Amino acid sequence: QVQLIESGGGLVQAEGSLRLSCAASGATFSTAAMGWFRQAPGKEREFIATIWWNGGNTYYADSIKGRFTISKDNAKNTVYLQMNSLKPEDTAVYYCAVALYWSPHAPLPRREVDYGSWGQGTQVTVSS
Repeated sequence: QVQLIESGGGLVQAEGSLRLSCAASGATFSTAAMGWFRQAPGKEREFIATIWWNGGNTYYADSIKGRFTISKDNAKNTVYLQMNSLKPEDTAVYYCAVALYWSPHAPLPRREVDYGSWGQGTQVTVSS
């Protein structure tokens, strides 16, 4: 079955940077869209960014545009989230997810229900 393992979270001061990684296995991901979500305490899970595996098209949430960048390394089956200029409000558990059979002719997925498999999450804490 599909396995997604996030890493790279931790404690960082405001204005600092982190790079999260999501290592994917257990499926062919050439048909997939990969996404990042986050969930802060007391809040619903929030869409962050997504990338099309074949071609690299991306879509970002307005809340993080200009600060976060999603990228991928096809050879390593890994998706990254580079987070710069971090703010305390970015504190959350960050989750990687995959929509295995997403059509390249459809808009990139940005809803939780669009994704079929999820990682366990990695904690990001931004201190002031």
